[in-house]
Amino acid sequence: QVQPVESGGGLVQAGGSLRLSCAASGRTFSRYAMGWFRQAPGKEREFVAAVSWSGGSTYYADSVKGRFTISRDNAKNTVALQMNSLKPEDTAVYYCAAGVRGVPGGWSGDYWGQGTQVTVSS
Repeated sequence: QVQPVESGGGLVQAGGSLRLSCAASGRTFSRYAMGWFRQAPGKEREFVAAVSWSGGSTYYADSVKGRFTISRDNAKNTVALQMNSLKPEDTAVYYCAAGVRGVPGGWSGDYWGQGTQVTVSS
């Protein structure tokens, strides 16, 4: 079992960059695929990006492809989301999840962090 804890959110202008970090407790971190999801006000939570347990495979939502990069460091039990060319529509609470997998209709995760706010001003 792992417990993700996010950090790095904040306020940024459109076109700017932010780097989110997720530290996960638990000695089995390297066994889990990890990912990021987000939820904007009044909208459902949506998948953003995922990385396999080894870091060898990554997956992105079409809306962030080419702008966001997910990475992990199994030695430090951390996952990062580098967000570039941010847009106002990227404004949301971003959640780190462990045990991410594809499910019918989308993606899901087993263990969730509390979330970190990202606000992109126009």
